[in-house]
Amino acid sequence: MSDVTEAAVAALNKRLGGEGFDGSARFDIEGEGSIMIDGNGARAAEEEAEVTLTADAETFQQILEGDLNPTAAFMSGKLAVDGDMGQAMKLGAVLS
Repeated sequence: MSDVTEAAVAALNKRLGGEGFDGSARFDIEGEGSIMIDGNGARAAEEEAEVTLTADAETFQQILEGDLNPTAAFMSGKLAVDGDMGQAMKLGAVLS
């Protein structure tokens, strides 16, 4: 697990506030690894998910820090979404 992935897992679990996510999502961080978010919280893993979001490390970091809205990242082409858009929207609400 890269430092970027490790820090992202910690940040996501903090955002989730000890709660899991109702559904499953995977973040693919280009060149760094993958993070799963589901009912158990966030962890470094590459598993099947209802939705997969792909971005570079810089974009993902900006989203986590609140400097970039996930919807704006998607609309500008910085964040790719593959799968259930409803799950992506629910996850976006958690990250905003």
